[in-house]
This record gives sequence, structure tokens and C-alpha cells, in this order.
Amino acid sequence: MGETLKIAFVYDVIYPWVKGGVEKRIYELAKRLARRHEVHVYGYKHWDGEDILEREGIVYHGTIKPKQIYSSGRRAITPPLLHSIKLLPLLSKERFDVVDCQAAPYFPCYASKASDSSLVITWHEFWGDYWLDYLGKFGLLGKLLEKGLFNLADHHVAASLKTKKDLYNAGIRKDVHIIPNGVDFKKIQEIEPSNDQSDVIFVGRIIKEKNVSLILKALATIKQELPDIRAVIIGDGPERKSLENLSSKLGIQKNVEFLGFLKKHDDVIAYMKSSKVFAFPSLREGFGIVVIEANASGLPVVTVDYEMNASKELVIEGKNGFIAKVDERDFAEKILIALENKRKMKRVSTNIAREYDWDQMVERLEKYYQGIV
Repeated sequence: MGETLKIAFVYDVIYPWVKGGVEKRIYELAKRLARRHEVHVYGYKHWDGEDILEREGIVYHGTIKPKQIYSSGRRAITPPLLHSIKLLPLLSKERFDVVDCQAAPYFPCYASKASDSSLVITWHEFWGDYWLDYLGKFGLLGKLLEKGLFNLADHHVAASLKTKKDLYNAGIRKDVHIIPNGVDFKKIQEIEPSNDQSDVIFVGRIIKEKNVSLILKALATIKQELPDIRAVIIGDGPERKSLENLSSKLGIQKNVEFLGFLKKHDDVIAYMKSSKVFAFPSLREGFGIVVIEANASGLPVVTVDYEMNASKELVIEGKNGFIAKVDERDFAEKILIALENKRKMKRVSTNIAREYDWDQMVERLEKYYQGIV
């Protein structure tokens, strides 16, 4: 079992106040580790009252209250910078065995050096030259800050094989340990399907990188063959309004329902279980927990072959899904094949997802922590 550890997770946004893949990973790992260890989470103060809050055995430390997390469809730069400044005195006065800081948004990792602890940097993506596409010449700062993390810590974890390869290709000379994201497999099996049935479902933040427009264009193609095709889009974000307009323009507004953000994660799973195919054309994904959740719900996944999309690694062609070109006709064709084969792909999809249960992931992480302390 090993010794009891004092562990801190550092990020900016915190689950369940903000629901995303990285936030969910920290929450699921932290609550399981808290059964045997002392676990703290540092991030924005999303709640009212005292700065320190305890729930489910986890001690939450709030730093700043950001007015907005996104600016012009992108993560705002000022909040993580202010958050990092606030972190410096908080972490310098605490002694942890391990501080596990998520690589992006970079600033908190530099602040985490203030703690006299073993620093672990967890990478969900590596951007490299993509910074220049994202911010133009201002992306140079992003590149410098990102690469500076290579020598900031001796211990590095990647959430996917793709990210590990990207780090090595970029010149990291430290060992990078892979600990994937996971799902609460048993809980997913217990959730009943929704009464609201659909053929195709998407779940995620409605941002440009998720490439939801490809789903809509593919549906317009599929509608020629299946006039009653029905899709649901779960999630919210800056692109939602333009996507709703696009569905009207494509003449598929009666085939697509935008459900927005659902507060209860169980409701998201229930909608997955009442659908047939999970469509996920994301162009930039560090892992893609929703892909495993969809598989655990018995759905084959159709994703895209794109350089920065790590979720394609989770798909075994023809077994638990399909990998399409970034092309509406090919994406539509793969959805149709998945719809035809949904029944026989269900068991394989579920069995693949079983290997990603959070309990297994936390055992691997705990062993890793014990090894570096």
C-alpha cells in the first residue's frame, strides 16, 4: 500500500464548477486518492464564503474569482496569471510530498516551484508551433513558456501516447510516464437510457476546435438517404449561435437539437445510452474522455484523422469506432457504417472502455507518486 502522502493538484478551473476533461480527471483521481492520502486542489475560487472548502475528502483552495474564463472564444490570459501570483505564497508555506501541476496554462507550473515538494507536470497536449497559428507572433511567448517546463521539473506525466511522442519530438530529455484519463465504468453501466432517442450525439464545449460544423454538414448529406436522421448536440460555448444558424442554412434544423449544457453528468450519459453513434470530429484533443464514456455507453465513435486529435488513438478501426478524413462526405459515410453496425460493435466498445476505469488509473498514479517520493 505504501506510505500516506500529502498531494496537491494545481490547475486553474475546478470541477464541478467547470466541467471539462482536465477538471474531471483531477476530480476523479483526487477523490479516490483522498481515501488513503491527504489531497488538496488549488484553483479559481468558484464558490462563495471561505477561501478553503472541503468536500468528498478533498481540500479545495480558491485563489481568485475570475470575471470571465474565456475571451473572444479563447481562454483569457489574465486570470491564470493572477491565479499564479496568488499561488506563490500559498504553495511556499505548505510542504507536500507531491505537487501535480497541469502543464497548461503554464504560469501555475512556474508558481508551483515555490513549494518544497516533488513537482510533477501533467501534460494533456503539447502545442509547439500551433501557438503561432493560435496567436500569431504573440504565440512565441506561449511556445517559450511551454518549452520552459521541460527543465522546470524532473517528473512528467502525459495523458496520451501522442502527447508523449510530441514531447520527445520537441526535445524533452526527461522520462515521460503515461497515465491516461478514465471513466467511472461501473456507474455508467448503472445509468438508464433517456427516453429521448437519437441516431447521432455529440458532447463537448462548443468551440471552433471541436469542429461541430463537420457533423452538421455530414448530417445534411446523410439526410438525403435518411430523411428522419436525428442528432443531439450537448454542450455550450461561443460557437453555438453560428452552428444553430448553419443548421437552418443547411435545412436540417428539424433534425438537430441543441440541448446546451446539462448540469448532471448522469443526464449526459443517459442521452448517450439512448443514441446510436457518437460523433466527435475534434481537431485538437489532448485525450478525449467523452470517447471512452461513449464506448462505455455502448456507442461506436466516429472521429477524424487530424494531427492534433489524440482521441483517434482511442479508436480501433471497425472495433469501437471509425476514423474519418476531415471531409463531410467521408464523415457522413463513416456515421452510416457505424449506424449499420452499432449492434455488433456495442460489446467490443464496452469491453475496450472497461480497461479505462478510474480505479485502475488511480492505482497507476499512486504507484508513480510512491516511486518518486
